[in-house]
Amino acid sequence: MQRTTEGENKTPEREPTPAPGGGEAEDVSRSGGPTAKPAPRSGRRLDALVTKVAVQLMPVSEETLQTELEATLRTLTEFLGVDTSFLRRNDHSRRVSILAAEYPPRQDIPDPDPLGEVPFDNSDPVFAAIRDLKEPFVLRPTGSPDFYQERVRDGSGVNQVSLAMVPLVHDGTTKGVLGFIKFGDRPWSSDELNALQAIASLLVQLNARIEAEERLRYLAYHDELTGLGNRHALVSELCKRMDEQGEEETVFVLFVDVDRFKDMNDFLGRVAGDRVLVTIAERLRTSLRPDDYCARVGGDEFAVLLGERVGSHKALAVADRIRGSVAQAIDAGGYEVTRTTSVGIASGGAVIGCERVLTHADVALRSAKRRGGDVVVSFDEEMRAAAEERSELELSLRSAIDAGDLLLYYQPEFDLRTGNLLAVEALVRWQHPKRGLLPATAFIAVAEETNLVVDLGLWVLAEGCRQMAVWVKEAPQRSMTMRINVSPAQLTSLGFVSQVADCLSEHGVPGELICLEITEHAVMQDVSRSIGVLDELRALGITLAIDDFGTGFSSMTQLKRMPVSTLKIDRSFVSGLGTDTSDTALVDSIVKLAGSFGLDVVAEGVETIEMVRELQRLGCYRAQGYLLSRPKPVEDLVEVLSAGHLDRSILGLAENPG
Repeated sequence: MQRTTEGENKTPEREPTPAPGGGEAEDVSRSGGPTAKPAPRSGRRLDALVTKVAVQLMPVSEETLQTELEATLRTLTEFLGVDTSFLRRNDHSRRVSILAAEYPPRQDIPDPDPLGEVPFDNSDPVFAAIRDLKEPFVLRPTGSPDFYQERVRDGSGVNQVSLAMVPLVHDGTTKGVLGFIKFGDRPWSSDELNALQAIASLLVQLNARIEAEERLRYLAYHDELTGLGNRHALVSELCKRMDEQGEEETVFVLFVDVDRFKDMNDFLGRVAGDRVLVTIAERLRTSLRPDDYCARVGGDEFAVLLGERVGSHKALAVADRIRGSVAQAIDAGGYEVTRTTSVGIASGGAVIGCERVLTHADVALRSAKRRGGDVVVSFDEEMRAAAEERSELELSLRSAIDAGDLLLYYQPEFDLRTGNLLAVEALVRWQHPKRGLLPATAFIAVAEETNLVVDLGLWVLAEGCRQMAVWVKEAPQRSMTMRINVSPAQLTSLGFVSQVADCLSEHGVPGELICLEITEHAVMQDVSRSIGVLDELRALGITLAIDDFGTGFSSMTQLKRMPVSTLKIDRSFVSGLGTDTSDTALVDSIVKLAGSFGLDVVAEGVETIEMVRELQRLGCYRAQGYLLSRPKPVEDLVEVLSAGHLDRSILGLAENPG
């Protein structure tokens, strides 16, 4: 930095930076002028200064940052006996130096502030130095930092200003500088510069901490992929709007779900899927009004709060506009894709509460999905009743598992040729205190949606093994298998094989007496992983069955790899036997397929003697269903267990065949 005056060329000199631990820096002054002596600053006093600043900065938050930075500059200014101090931040993307704090604050600052943002390419060399400064920078008379517009002149009219700056460096990048100005000459000792470097490091750490905290706060309220608010932000915004509008006003909420997104994501890959989601998010932003609020609340699920007071007709119009916007073709990395959307609408005010309104919107959305998608559904009273019932089940299911309110019913499986008992299937029931005995269909969906299905399945497994141990003890000679259903979540949960092994060991049940039934759909979700788990279960001696066979589209190659012994034909195909030629053909194909692989085949849902005759004709000789026996509590199975067969007259057989 240079300053030239008329008749004289005066060049400021930069003090050499001493090595840490060295003596005072060499004093540099104007040629022929007196040598200025530094005010004494002992190492102990400087250590105390660094400690004081560290304590001062430790509790600083984003909210108190500006105030505490100015307080820190005041502390340093007064301690060092300088006239002004400043902290500047570097924005390398914009190539500017930004004034973050100063002390004492200037009066009558012009607008725009010439010191607020200064380009690195400014003609003043000091700002060029700020950009990449890595070591302390000291400037002694005769030069003037014109950018601070303060001057003290000696008798010859030459500016007398001293400047010292220390850089704020993080990961090799200069984030800014901490600077001090003295009107007049002031030398800087190595101890002082070392102390200021330590304080600069504290400021770097403070800035990194606050940036990390800001990032965490951002992520707490925003979806990282799309930049929209997340569910937490949605709840906060909805509650705020409800409070502002009062109890009588209503807020409309739209839940928007992309139809068949998972299929597209599986086919195109996650990168393309993310691109589709980002595009949809941007279309939602542009299609909504300024006072509407949009958030991403799930993988392919978005939510919209309508800002102004609207009625149901306006909400429906917005939903249709959203559907039309999203339905336009999207470039997904070389593939042009189109996707429809399902929309659920709900409304409510402060009396109803935020969470309940969101729940209602979710219920309406799921109703839209069940109708096949590409439709808008508004929450109504019928849905309200169903939602309240579901909420009550959800709240009490956990305690029911722990309190022993669940019990097992058992549905026998018979040989259609002899009527002999072959197996029993354990079916969970809930003895609800208000609604009576509930079948599994009344609460399994709730268990799956609330992540209780794994705990529920483990209870069924343990209780089934316990009951099987009792029956084995009562009649060791009885040849019967216990079939226990396994949910997809159980099959993929960590430690499932160990849990099964522990149950067998605890109750002393041989593995070959237990058959675990896994749905074809569960296996097909991740064939390789599922087969690995099935192999481990088979190693325990357990037999395995594919339940609801015919609904999961498994190939012959995959079936050959599965270590299963039984296929159970889904009841939806059995119900059409004798009347529906396509069902008959499908059952015939399954029976032949099972025979080619050496597998047993069981028909579910046998309810008429005509079904029995058709199954016998097709070569399927194992079955269960209401014609043969309904599911029964353990005490009602005594007769069939003792006899070892059903009432053979049901099948048109003699009491003692053969």
